[in-house]
Amino acid sequence: MPTRQRVVMTVSVPPETAKEYKKLAEAKGETISQLFRDMYAFYKREKLKEEFYKLQGYGATKAKELKITEKDIEKLVFEGR
Repeated sequence: MPTRQRVVMTVSVPPETAKEYKKLAEAKGETISQLFRDMYAFYKREKLKEEFYKLQGYGATKAKELKITEKDIEKLVFEGR
């Protein structure tokens, strides 16, 4: 069975932030490490959404410039299947 690998990281935060962070972890019933992993996973999802919306906006702008409609796109997608 594969073993999990971990790297110990040290971060520096103000004392009040550290207290709040520990309280939050306790309130959620998690370790401070698990809370960090959850927060990091949330951050990565949000960055992916941000990138998606940025690309979606770019695509919408290009479609308008080229006068491509949603029907045109649907047609192209279903033609390729």
